[in-house]
Amino acid sequence: MTNTPHTTAAGRGSTAQASRGERLATWADGRVGLFSLAKSNLRKIFPDHWSFMLGEVALYSFLIIILTGVYLTMWFKPSMEEVRYIGPYAPLEGVLMSQAYKSTVDISFDVKGGLLLRQLHHWAALVFIMAMLVHMMRVFFTGAFRKPRELNWLIGAGLLILGMFDGFMGYSLPDDLLSGTGIRFMEGAILSLPIVGTYLVFFIFGGQFPGTIWVPRMFTVHVLLIPGIMLGLLVAHLILVFFHKHTQGYGPGRTNKNVVGMPLMPVYMAKAGGFFFLVTGVLAVFSAIAQVNPIWSYGPYRPDQVTTDAQPDWYMGYSEGLIRVMPGWEINFLGHTLVLGVLIPLMVFPLILLALWLYPFFEAWLTGDRSEHHITERPRNNPNRTAFGAAWISEYALLLVGGGNDLFATHFHLSLNAITWTVRVGFFVLPVLVFVITKRWCLGLQRRDHEKVLHGRESGIIVRKPHGEFVEVHEPLTQSSLYSLTAHEQYRPLELPPEVDENGIRRKIGWSQRMRAHLSKAYFGEGGQYPKPTPAEYREALAAHGDHGAEHAPVTERSH
Repeated sequence: MTNTPHTTAAGRGSTAQASRGERLATWADGRVGLFSLAKSNLRKIFPDHWSFMLGEVALYSFLIIILTGVYLTMWFKPSMEEVRYIGPYAPLEGVLMSQAYKSTVDISFDVKGGLLLRQLHHWAALVFIMAMLVHMMRVFFTGAFRKPRELNWLIGAGLLILGMFDGFMGYSLPDDLLSGTGIRFMEGAILSLPIVGTYLVFFIFGGQFPGTIWVPRMFTVHVLLIPGIMLGLLVAHLILVFFHKHTQGYGPGRTNKNVVGMPLMPVYMAKAGGFFFLVTGVLAVFSAIAQVNPIWSYGPYRPDQVTTDAQPDWYMGYSEGLIRVMPGWEINFLGHTLVLGVLIPLMVFPLILLALWLYPFFEAWLTGDRSEHHITERPRNNPNRTAFGAAWISEYALLLVGGGNDLFATHFHLSLNAITWTVRVGFFVLPVLVFVITKRWCLGLQRRDHEKVLHGRESGIIVRKPHGEFVEVHEPLTQSSLYSLTAHEQYRPLELPPEVDENGIRRKIGWSQRMRAHLSKAYFGEGGQYPKPTPAEYREALAAHGDHGAEHAPVTERSH
């Protein structure tokens, strides 16, 4: 057996002349196929649109949360052991407090850069959840959740709810009077659960509230369990985005089978890198000039005290709104006292979220559409979906007002009871009004697009015909504009099969089929959408313009 050399003298010479980075890349390529992996993926094309930045803001905020959280973890002491404060903040001198509260105050006043990073961590969490919610709204209104992106929609929903609860746990850890009030709120909600509520409270708090172990338990969940799950979901989300690519809007040359955009490297990555530093800089400015969660002003938590103007972070505000506007009803059921004033809001809380998250599956069932969609819809082209999303947002915003009814009453000099009753009535009335108004708005915009395609764009130029009639000149649309206004799909209502089949046997048509047909007719029938122009209508309009010359007549007299 002879050994065949793998490199010649020339090869060794060329290797020796290669830079250290090239040698490292060659080494990695020989073990993981780096070159072929990069060649096939780094030039991957992605569409581009300003609204994609909403998801990027959420991603970069999450990265900032992780980085600042690691730093804060080095100084925070998750213990409820009582100590006496001795430090630079004189108003708290000699006050008994938990180690958790004291370490948070120490981070704020003793650790270099501690207060800035605390506030950066908090601001990043607020922006993270806001960006996720707005990003999901963008996906919802444009129909970007349709096949094959249903799984990614659910992953995004999971990230949002996990972020909300992790944020709640995060601002509860310092054990100050404000966060303790929030924990007391959570304890009351759990106690309202029939039969199991008491057992859950004893499990979470290790006995009667407040106990001595909930801070270390919540700390573990806050820094390890939930972030680990979120990180896994985020990786899965990005993998699916990379695999499916972003959806793209209607335009010339764009179809469900191609992608029009920029390559990942270097264009997309350069823009993403710059945007990361921009988001970090803006959050850093917020953290430096806008105070958030000043726990030293609240003092340590005591069960017999409650802070005035106690408000949760905005994303949990609608849950508090449900509690505040709900009447304090109680009933006795089989020997158990059911606190309906808390139990009903606790059940409505997830239902409001599920109504939005499960909507894509309802729409898929309604349309029976199993084709892939990589083109987004204009919100006006699906009036019922847009109206439903607007109604959901109005409900969410109304409950935020209910959660801060005391602040609205004091700042705007209004009656607290009047605000509460307005929210109670609005809970049932406002979404219906917003739905009807939004749907009519979308139908009006569809009708306007229909007229624009057939008759052109209004130019604002008035001309007088030879026989004295004044008309406005309409300018014809470009081919790209015509395509963008007419390329969208319009579903037809589902029809029930005949009552009797071809053999004369009566068909069994279930209630679900009948309901599906009625809903489909309401969604896509007359009054559910305005039909887009057909080619025959367009040709007829062109012929009418050519025959009469009304809208494209030579200008004899004009006014703007």
